[in-house]
Amino acid sequence: MDAFYASVEQRDNPELRGKPVAVGGGHRGVVAAASYEARKFGIRSAMPSVTAKRRCADLIFVKPRFDVYREVSHQIRAIFADYTDLIEPLSLDEAYLDVTADRLGLGTARATAEEIRRRIREETGLTASAGVSYCKFVAKLASDQNKPDGLCVITPERAQAYIAALPVSRFHGIGPVTARKLEGMGIMTGADLQERSLAELELRFGSSGHWYWRISRGIDDREVCSDRPYKSVSAERTFDEDLTDPDRLASELERIAGYAWARVERADVTGRTVTLKVKFGDFTNITRSKSFPAPIEELSSFTEAGQVLLAALFPVPKGIRLLGLGLHNLVEGEVEPPRQLGLAI
Repeated sequence: MDAFYASVEQRDNPELRGKPVAVGGGHRGVVAAASYEARKFGIRSAMPSVTAKRRCADLIFVKPRFDVYREVSHQIRAIFADYTDLIEPLSLDEAYLDVTADRLGLGTARATAEEIRRRIREETGLTASAGVSYCKFVAKLASDQNKPDGLCVITPERAQAYIAALPVSRFHGIGPVTARKLEGMGIMTGADLQERSLAELELRFGSSGHWYWRISRGIDDREVCSDRPYKSVSAERTFDEDLTDPDRLASELERIAGYAWARVERADVTGRTVTLKVKFGDFTNITRSKSFPAPIEELSSFTEAGQVLLAALFPVPKGIRLLGLGLHNLVEGEVEPPRQLGLAI
C-alpha cells in the first residue's frame, strides 16, 4: 500500500488531502507513517517527531487509528484471497502473493496485479503498488520501483541487469549498517556486489555473505508461506560513541522502544516477553528478558519493562555500543483479557 496509514487518514478527512501529514508523534515521539507530501521534506517513518516538525513547519500530526488500519488491511486481504490462497503478510500494508496457479484465468501475473490494484482502488479508495517477478527478493525490489500507484514487472531475463543498477542500500534485507560496511568495501551497487566472490563475502559477513552473493544474482528460492508467524518484533540502535551515562542510555532506550512499538502495531501482534539487547564497546553481547502473565498492550508498559531491565545493569563495566528492545512470545491479533473462572468447573 502507498503511505498506508497516512493515506487512510487523508481518505477519511478531506481537509488533510494534499497536505503534509504524519501519523504518530505525540506520546510515542516518532513518525509511524508520512504522506507523500510530507516525504518531499525528507520525513520518514521512525523519525523523531521533533525532527520531522523541524523539516516541515506545516506538518500535520494525526493520532494513529490502528483499529481502522486493521479493518482496511483485512478488507484488502479479502481481495487477495479471491486470487490465491498463498498470501504471506509482512505487515498491515504489505504482502507477498503467489499467483502461479492463475485461479481466475487472467493469463499473466501482470494482469492479476493490475486487477488487484484496480479493486483495491475501487473498494477502499486507496492506491497500491505492485512488484511482479519470479522470486520474492526481486518482486520486493520491484514493488518500490514505481511508487506511488505503480506497477513494475521484472522478468527472469532482466533480473541481473535490474539488480546490478540498484544501490545496495535499496536491497531488502540489507540495513543501513550493512550497507555502510559494503560501501566501505567499494560495493556501492548490485553490479559491484556481483563482482565479489562467494569466498570473499563469506569471509567478511559469514553466512550472510552467502545470501548477499545469491540475491545479487537474483537467486531466491524462498516460498510464499501463508502461515508465516512472527517470532519477535524489535528495534535497535548503534551509537556513534560508547555510552555509560544512565540518563543518556535511558533516553536512548525510550526512543528505541518507540521505534519497536510502531513495528509491533504495524504487525498487529502482542507479546508477553520483553527482551533487552546490549552490545558493549568490545562487541560482547548480553540479553536480559522479563516475561509477564498477560500480553503487553501499551507502549508505556513495554518501555517501563525495558527501563527496568536496563537499570539493573548499572553501573555498566564498559561503554555500551548498541541497545535493542524487542517483544517475544507473540500472539497475533486481538487478545481477550483473562477471565476469572467460576467455581463450577
